[in-house]
Amino acid sequence: MITEAQKQKILGAIAANRANYPSDAKHAASLGISTSVYSAIKNGQTDKALSDANWISIARRLGVGLRADMEWKVAKTATFEYITAQLEFSQQSSLSAILCDIPNIGKTFTARYYVQNHKNAVYIDCSQVKTKLKLVRKIAAEFGVDAKGKYSDVYEDLTYYLRSIENPLIILDEAGDLQYEAFLELKALWNATERTWPALPGTRNDGAQNCAQYAARRNVADYRRRSGHYPRYSWVLYLYGTRTGCERDGWTALSLFDS
Repeated sequence: MITEAQKQKILGAIAANRANYPSDAKHAASLGISTSVYSAIKNGQTDKALSDANWISIARRLGVGLRADMEWKVAKTATFEYITAQLEFSQQSSLSAILCDIPNIGKTFTARYYVQNHKNAVYIDCSQVKTKLKLVRKIAAEFGVDAKGKYSDVYEDLTYYLRSIENPLIILDEAGDLQYEAFLELKALWNATERTWPALPGTRNDGAQNCAQYAARRNVADYRRRSGHYPRYSWVLYLYGTRTGCERDGWTALSLFDS
């Protein structure tokens, strides 16, 4: 059973997360609750406002620990600052990129922390949403778009919303776990929202060198750097698993640093 202390902890996380959304309605949708319930808990009503399952779901979405553990503090190491700088540059410049590096250096933690503190940025763990239906619905839900209706409506609403906000950033972690149809849907979503530049695809099994070779063939990032033209939409794909690494070879303004 969720205690009152745990509810207050979750409410604190909800209040902190609110700044990342343009309206209470969008925030409520991202949390999976109705606007009326959202209004109630926002005003401090916790008794019978939500079921324990709902409280747990919101805690999971916002990364709230329910155990009485020691609170974790963010250590802004050189790696943390570097990854954050790449994400900020990607979002502000609407630059698509594949970020590659060795495992366990804090890439996922930094990405999760980034979206908690930046508007119009969402984090997707692709290992949990491998199919195209689950992936698109998850992206929609994270942006506060209704993800429970007919799939075609969800897709259209998401593309419309992405075109209507400034500098949306979608971070795809474990992108190599996605089914092929999901990659095709990402391509379609990109075309429907940006119409010019594709995301730089790849899978975990490709390895960092293959990612670099793909980007070099497409010459997308190099053209952007030379021309100074950047689209309004940015996507970042995190590809984990390879330990080969990839040297920064100058073909993109964003270094390859995850895999």
